[in-house]
Amino acid sequence: MLKKTSLLFLLMLVITGVSAQNKKKKYQIRTIAFYNLENLFDTINDVTKNDEASPIMALKSNKTAIYNEKIEKLASTIAQIGIEKTKTAPAIIGVAEVENNNVLEDLITSDYLAKYNYGIIHYDSPDKRGIDVALLYQKKYFKPIHHEVFNPKIYKNNFPVYTRDQLLVSGFLDDELIHIIVNHWPSRSGGQQKSNPLREKAAHQNIKIIEQIRENDPNGKILSMGDFNDDPINNSFKKVLKTKSRKRRVQENDLYNPYEDLYRRGFNTLVYRDKLNLFDMIYVSSPLLSSKKKDYISYKMFKAMIFNKRFLTNQKGKYKGYPFRSFLNGSYTGGYSDHYPVYLYLIKEQLN
Repeated sequence: MLKKTSLLFLLMLVITGVSAQNKKKKYQIRTIAFYNLENLFDTINDVTKNDEASPIMALKSNKTAIYNEKIEKLASTIAQIGIEKTKTAPAIIGVAEVENNNVLEDLITSDYLAKYNYGIIHYDSPDKRGIDVALLYQKKYFKPIHHEVFNPKIYKNNFPVYTRDQLLVSGFLDDELIHIIVNHWPSRSGGQQKSNPLREKAAHQNIKIIEQIRENDPNGKILSMGDFNDDPINNSFKKVLKTKSRKRRVQENDLYNPYEDLYRRGFNTLVYRDKLNLFDMIYVSSPLLSSKKKDYISYKMFKAMIFNKRFLTNQKGKYKGYPFRSFLNGSYTGGYSDHYPVYLYLIKEQLN
């Protein structure tokens, strides 16, 4: 009788153990993204800016119809980023090359995005073309508590370079404090420079912002995103920011750039004169990396990607394989942007 009871007890332990192993963990996933919207200007002349130089203002006719079509195309793209994992549009998306708050309002209230109830954080920057960066966020997932802009104060031959501000937004993604920097560094004037003092100064401004964050939040979860106008192997990243390309090499207070590995594997976010570039990236601070293989009690970076779907790419002609842009040589092409969006997943285990 004793042996039969012991055997039954052992059988129950085995069954309980198997059931526990078969119980799948549930994870909470959020998409964080960035998209250069390629000259998202409205059709109204702003006398305080040089918006007459924007492609849409240069069109001879149908400006309003083209503007509305571009808004819908961009909105439809944003709505799809990361949806296969999260079943929703990005929780947070940084954007570049926007003229003003009005175009952002048109974007988030479009047919594709209205249901997500996005909020906007935007400042007018001193850029001479009148283009800015901004942050859009789903209000049910992200609660901003602080935002400000920093001008990198770049000079060339003792004259100021009127470039975009760097936007810092801090807030709670669900119940976790994160910090996001949105960038659009000084543009290239042509050529493929490994070193450029203008963008290196912009990189130094990123370091100053990160240091400011860490004064109040020493283990801050920081994501810096943008169109950096540099590849991940250029000096602004490797010499100034000192980004690491391998998770295993990341130490405390290091910065990890997952897009360096993608770049070395031949991926790109734009093409210029048949040269592939990966200017659009999101790099992260070390607290966003998992120290153990499945250490996802709080948000960690799961995977970084480029949203380079077929519909965003030219399929024929001289620019086959290039991102399908909106404007070219003074005409509207019917495309989306000359850059692909980039995104990553933040993931944590749901503790029920």
